[in-house]
Amino acid sequence: MSVSVHYRVFTDLYKDSVSLMQLGAALRARAGVEEASCIMATPANLAQLADAGLVVDATFAPSDLLVIVRGEPQACAAAIDDAADTLQSAAAQGDGGGAAFVLPLTSLAMGFEHAPDADLALISVPGDYAAAEARKALSLGLHVMLFSDNVGVEDERAIKEFARERGLLVMGPDCGTAIVNGVPLGFANVVRRGDIGLVAASGTGLQEVTCRIHQLGGGVSQALGTGGRDLKDDIGGITMLQGIEALADDARTRVIVLISKPPSPAIAQRILDAAAASGKPAVVDFLGAAPASISRPGIVAAHSLQHAADAAVALAQRRALPPAAAAPPVDRVAASIAAMTPTQRDVRGLFCGGTFCYETQFVFLERGLACGSNVPVRGASSYDGHDARNAGHLFIDLGDDDYTRGRPHPMIDPSQRNAAIRAHAADPAVAALLFDLVLGFGAHPDPATELATALREARAIASAQQRTVALIGHVCGTDGDPQDRSRQQETLAKAGAVIAASNFEAAALAAEVAIRRRGVAA
Repeated sequence: MSVSVHYRVFTDLYKDSVSLMQLGAALRARAGVEEASCIMATPANLAQLADAGLVVDATFAPSDLLVIVRGEPQACAAAIDDAADTLQSAAAQGDGGGAAFVLPLTSLAMGFEHAPDADLALISVPGDYAAAEARKALSLGLHVMLFSDNVGVEDERAIKEFARERGLLVMGPDCGTAIVNGVPLGFANVVRRGDIGLVAASGTGLQEVTCRIHQLGGGVSQALGTGGRDLKDDIGGITMLQGIEALADDARTRVIVLISKPPSPAIAQRILDAAAASGKPAVVDFLGAAPASISRPGIVAAHSLQHAADAAVALAQRRALPPAAAAPPVDRVAASIAAMTPTQRDVRGLFCGGTFCYETQFVFLERGLACGSNVPVRGASSYDGHDARNAGHLFIDLGDDDYTRGRPHPMIDPSQRNAAIRAHAADPAVAALLFDLVLGFGAHPDPATELATALREARAIASAQQRTVALIGHVCGTDGDPQDRSRQQETLAKAGAVIAASNFEAAALAAEVAIRRRGVAA
C-alpha cells in the first residue's frame, strides 16, 4: 500500500494549541494514518514539522491553520475532510437556522469589551506572538496565564516586570496548570477548595501535590503556576515572589506550598525569606535540594512531592508533621523479581510528566543507583535518545521538546509513550518498567485503556523471551476528574501493573527492584 502526505490550509483561522493537539491526536488514531499534525503555520511550527518528516512544497502565512497527514491516500483524504468538518463546525457562529450573525471575537480588546468583569486572560498562541499578546492583556488590567512556550527569556522577564509594575501576575510562559478561585485552568484536576495555597514552577508537580491534598481530605485555595524558568537567575523568581505575597494576603489561605527544581542559592534565599516573612506556615519542595538548606523557622522542607502534600495537610489540620515517606514494601513485586532471569537488572522509566522523571532520578541517586535521562538532574548521566541498550537505569521524559516536535504532548496523545513501553520490554536487561498516568482537563479522555493494552503486550513480549517484567506506575488525578482516577487505576491493575499511591512511592518501589537485582550475575 502506497504512503503519501496530504494537507489542507485554512486561511486566517486560529485555534489554540490544546485544541489543535487534540485534533491531531484524533487524526493519528485513525486506521491508515501514520502521522498527523494540526498547527498554526508559523516558521517555528513549520520547522518542527520538518523535524517530524512532514514537509510540503508550499508557502504559508503565520495566520494560516495547516492540517497535514501521512499515510494511505484514501485514509488521509478522509481524515482531512473530517478535520475540516470539525474546524469549520467549531468556527461557525449561530445555529445555521436563521439565528442572527455574531461577530467573532478576534482580539483581547474585543473579548474584554464582551466580558468587562474578566480579570484573567489565558493565552495560547505561537511563542513568537505570545509576549505581545500578554502585554496587551496586561495593558487591559488582566492577569495572564501564558500557556504558550518558545518565549524568549528576555521577553519573559520584560512582561513579568511590566505586570509587577501594575500589580498583575503572569503565570508562565509554558504554564500548563493552575487553579484560580476554584476554577481549574489548563491541565488542572478537580480538587476541593480549602485553605492550602500553592505556587509551583512545575505543572505536573503542582498536579501531584494538589491531587494528594484532595485525597488526604484537604483542599486548595489557589494553585498558581510560574513557568519553568521563573526561578532562574535571568528571571529572579518574580512570579513566585508575587504568588507568595498574594497567598500571604489571602484570608482563605492558611498554609503555603512552594514547588520547584532547585534554584540558585541567591534566588532560593530570596524565596525562602519571602516565605518565612509571609506569617503563614510554608512547605517547600525544591526537588533534590538538601533539606538542611531549606529548613528554618516557619518552613518545612519536603523530601518529595508526596511529603509536601502530607506536610501541608498536617499543618492545615493542626496535626503533627509526618515523617518523610519510607520505601513501600517490596513484596508487591516479589513474585516478579523471583521469576526474573540473570540478565534483568535495569529499570526504565517512561514518563508523561517531566517533574515525575526528575523526582525519580533523585530517588535512585539517593539510594546509590546510577541512572541516566534525556533531562538529567545533577549527578545523572545524559541520554541522547537513541540506543538504550546497556544504558542501565534510564528515565525518559516523553513530554520534552525533543519528543513533541510536530506531535501532541503525551498527556493528550499517549501513543508514543505506549510504543516506548513495548520497545523497552523487548530489552533483555530490563527488570522493571516504570510509568505515570496524568489525568485532568485537556488530557486524554481514557488513557488507561490504551496503556493497559501496551502493558499486556509488554508482558507478552517478555514472556516470549522467558522473562517477567515488573510493571510499576502511579495515576496522578482524582476521582472527580473526567477520567476518574479509580477507574484508571483498576484498568491498569487488571493489566498486571502495581499501582502506587504517588510518584515517589512508585519510584521507590522501582528502586527496590533495582537494589534486589544489583550484582546478579548475567
